[in-house]
Amino acid sequence: MEMNLQPLAPACRLTRRPFAAGDRVVSYLVRGRAGEIDRADLIAAEDGRFEPAGAVLCRWVHVFKPKAAGANPERLLKLTAENLFLTLADPANEPADANTPLLQFLALMLERKRLLRPRGRSADGERTLYEHLRTHQMYEIPAGELTPELFVRIRDQLGVLVGGAEPKPGT
Repeated sequence: MEMNLQPLAPACRLTRRPFAAGDRVVSYLVRGRAGEIDRADLIAAEDGRFEPAGAVLCRWVHVFKPKAAGANPERLLKLTAENLFLTLADPANEPADANTPLLQFLALMLERKRLLRPRGRSADGERTLYEHLRTHQMYEIPAGELTPELFVRIRDQLGVLVGGAEPKPGT
């Protein structure tokens, strides 16, 4: 399961100021009215001014790192469920409560594909620990049950991931 997606922009969508190493960048995946997926990257200070032209599927904050010379841009353009999970769950990125249901679902899906292995709960019982089998990186995901209500809340995000999502009128 994959879709093509624009890479991280070199500059803020709103101000056009190029990102510098260490800048906090807010990234959005937005589904437009025609069903296309758009990525918007902006400097964190401009986040309050961003008005998406569609439904926000997910949002994450990360520190800008210039691309290494010789990086394979073709490979970076493919957004898979695994890549999305690794991006949203990265401990270096600021967690967003709105992404929690999507992270829980992606963790279950990747566990079933044997890409993640559950490693129990955190000491306080609030987070489930997962090991990414290829990199052996540990991830902590807020614990929760996969209920029908959860699937209703992430219906649009799931539609984009598995295909077949139709834009709702007015979004």
